[in-house]
Amino acid sequence: MIALDLKGAGVVVTGAGSGIGAALARRFATAGARVVVNDLDTTLAQHVADEIGGLAVPGDAAAEDSIATLIETARHHLGEIDLFCANAGIEPGGGIDTPTDVWDRTWQVNVMAHVHAARHLIGPWLERGRGHFLATVSAAGLLTHVGSAPYSVSKHGALAFAEWLAATHADRGITVQVLCPMGVRTRMYEQTHTAAKTVLGDNILEPDHVADHVMGSLGDERFLILPHPEVRALYAIRATDTERWLQAMNRVHQTLLDSDHPE
Repeated sequence: MIALDLKGAGVVVTGAGSGIGAALARRFATAGARVVVNDLDTTLAQHVADEIGGLAVPGDAAAEDSIATLIETARHHLGEIDLFCANAGIEPGGGIDTPTDVWDRTWQVNVMAHVHAARHLIGPWLERGRGHFLATVSAAGLLTHVGSAPYSVSKHGALAFAEWLAATHADRGITVQVLCPMGVRTRMYEQTHTAAKTVLGDNILEPDHVADHVMGSLGDERFLILPHPEVRALYAIRATDTERWLQAMNRVHQTLLDSDHPE
């Protein structure tokens, strides 16, 4: 793993108009990076870019032509992209009855956006012998999210893709890391079901705390960046005692059902 010096580095952050993405953009800029801010919301992207002295390139991170434009514009502005943060994501809620178009959109944003970005990043990175890909996967990608099948499934897909990138290119200077927090006080969290918030408990981090944790994790040997340290133990239980894990998740599901249908 090649250490990343953020001073003067070229950085792109998708979904950077608010929440974790905005916090990452601000933190990287404070460390001396030159930051390109991407968000579907043009106003939010421009606001963050103006705040940090960066460049706003609004667009849909899930559309390959938009990602191609983002990366081309960023390379022209930065010279090269040293760190790409695939942070954009959506959480629509719902189960198997969720409409197919919602499943498709969730998959495009949470998984294919990463694939599209990698298609345009990896070749030049391999030629130069270095590049850093950071994917915001969420603890749902390691564990599950009983309140949202599309989110859980797509975040598992995002994790699998990041694992593949790391396993395939680690020997050629490509660093891949995944950011897997649990509850973070973002717009996504505020829209979460009240019962789900209860399940998460009081350990809800601020986006700035998550960004600080990322700063302390860039360039070391860890693949998993876990702002909530308890996620590691839960991930181990899921892997080694799957039946116990599924029973516990079913109890969580029942808690959510009971809150929706109180007697």
